[in-house]
Amino acid sequence: MKHEWVSPDASRFASAWSDLAGIGRDHRRGGYSRHGFDDADLHSRAWFVEQAQRRGLDVETDRNGNLWAWWGEPGVGAVVTGSHLDSVPGGGAFDGPLGVVSALLAVDELKVRGVAPARPFAVACFVEEEGGRFGLPCLGSRLLTGAVDPDAVRRLHDPDGVSLADAAARAGVDPAGMGPDPARLAGIGTFLELHVEQGRLLRAADPTAAVAVGSEIVAHGRWRFTVTGQGNHAGTTAAADRRDPMIPAAAIVPAARRAMQRFQGAVATVGRIVPVPGGTNVIAFSVQVWLDARYGDTASTAALVDAITADVRLEAEAEGCTVVVQRESLSDRVVFDPALGVSLSERLGVPIVPTGAGHDAGVLAAHVPSAMLFVRNPTGISHAPEEHAETADCLVGVTALADCLADLLL
Repeated sequence: MKHEWVSPDASRFASAWSDLAGIGRDHRRGGYSRHGFDDADLHSRAWFVEQAQRRGLDVETDRNGNLWAWWGEPGVGAVVTGSHLDSVPGGGAFDGPLGVVSALLAVDELKVRGVAPARPFAVACFVEEEGGRFGLPCLGSRLLTGAVDPDAVRRLHDPDGVSLADAAARAGVDPAGMGPDPARLAGIGTFLELHVEQGRLLRAADPTAAVAVGSEIVAHGRWRFTVTGQGNHAGTTAAADRRDPMIPAAAIVPAARRAMQRFQGAVATVGRIVPVPGGTNVIAFSVQVWLDARYGDTASTAALVDAITADVRLEAEAEGCTVVVQRESLSDRVVFDPALGVSLSERLGVPIVPTGAGHDAGVLAAHVPSAMLFVRNPTGISHAPEEHAETADCLVGVTALADCLADLLL
């Protein structure tokens, strides 16, 4: 039987959402650009602290810059919910922030219901989930769980040459202390993340449902192709004399599309190309291309990238160029806690769907029972300014999250 939804206070949602909506707007790209420890991110973090304190929650920053807002005393077996506030460059309003806003409003809803948590409870806000500034997604949760080398993280630089260590220090986080946090991780009993759906699998599973439970995340990774040729003059260099790295670099795009047709269900995307030196009237001497690939498990994803690389090497050889491929990140397929997922699905009367998008919940799932709730996205568009969720569906998501948390906190 379907759950009879009781909508929370819509004015609270509108107020919290409007306070955040002005932070990090990108007037050049459209949408939002909030990246780890930049000015927009610092403003959004301050917004979170203010919102949490307004609700009587005690806020702390962990050794990796993640924010934790506690309802009551921290302790072992904690129920934790939350998401992230950073975005991809020119991203949508909902990816990440919806989970944070909904978590805070779920606290309001629980208080209205008179729920007194019998277990420690926190709303968490993770750093640099998108990897939009330093190139490594789920940075805060990876550091927390020990999934990434903190020395390598401290050496990361953004496109302007600012190191992550310097950016963290500017935000008041000691970069020397970054790294695994086993005591904090061991204290988490359950993690539940609400997120706007990225795609339309929920609609396919149940066109009437505003919310779904997540089942798994397919393997995904990022690779950087560096194609090197010979820089030269665009107006004086004959075709026969050219070793133009843009030719094989451009070939990565159709190679990725062909691979998607060959590997059923795979996705591969070129989202960033940087020629060096980048002059309009200059043949570049090198081109860097970033490829995002997602398919099944890590072995399947690697095979997908190998197929793309083989095509590109043939193009490079024909043009007299070289290709170096560097893997920047790779996350294996994640299956969320099956028993928890089934329990939440039955509790809410909603479908269970997979996703191709990475999340902090996927990183934590290897260590603690984790689950996700997805709020319906009518167009499926995400990582773009047109990303959207109807307010009525968002309110259903808040109620669903509060319902699940109420059960977990008993």
